[in-house]
Amino acid sequence: MRPVVLCFSGLDPSGGAGLQADIEAIGQSGAHAAIACTAVTIQSSQQVFGFEACAASLVKAQATAVLDDLPVSAIKSGMLGTTDNIAMLTKLFADQVIDNNTPFVLDPVLVANSGGSLGDEKTLVSAFRQLLPYANLITPNTHELRALSGEQDLHIGAKKLCAQGAHAVLVKTSHDFDSGDIEQYLYIQGEMVHKSTLPRLDGEFHGSGCSLASFIAGRLAMGDALIDAVKAADSWITQTLRAADAPHPDDTQAQLIPNRFVRF
Repeated sequence: MRPVVLCFSGLDPSGGAGLQADIEAIGQSGAHAAIACTAVTIQSSQQVFGFEACAASLVKAQATAVLDDLPVSAIKSGMLGTTDNIAMLTKLFADQVIDNNTPFVLDPVLVANSGGSLGDEKTLVSAFRQLLPYANLITPNTHELRALSGEQDLHIGAKKLCAQGAHAVLVKTSHDFDSGDIEQYLYIQGEMVHKSTLPRLDGEFHGSGCSLASFIAGRLAMGDALIDAVKAADSWITQTLRAADAPHPDDTQAQLIPNRFVRF
């Protein structure tokens, strides 16, 4: 069968982000998405109203059912929601329930694109650091990178996360500026090995970070080298955002939903 990516992520009722974004992005990468649902959120495409996290025992049971059944070629985590869920995933790696040679893309979700809370940030940041040694790639936005590293300078922060155990960090500048091109930097073992420049498109997007991380995980499952997976994801995400759906076309401030099925 197609290579399998096991995702740990939450349900977004609007379908813009979370596990639906994972399924669609991984499918477009050529791989198959299997999901361990970590939380049920109450949100629209524009706002988070609340969430209820799944118990760590339930998330673990979902994950082990997949691991016992399917040939998992990559792991991706998004919203984990609680320190218990982060500790559970860390233990799956530490106990080698998940093979440590399996590529792991960590998207350390702290807040939604709308700014809504998806867990207590201070405790999540501390817990996420436990996962860093198992991450082949971490894909934080600028807020998450600064929170995890304690550094304001993004490049220093990326190097620090590598020093704390992450194999690679993808630095994304999209949240830092309102105009100009978006620059991304890939650090591997503390050294910048790739820089890409993406066009800044009009509007804000709901689920772009989930989609990018999941597509990269899918390409890693398909056998791509990390740099090649990032390059492929850059091209793909740009097209999905160009073709994004507008739930509220008369509201120029409303978030758009990436069209992850666009042909290009």
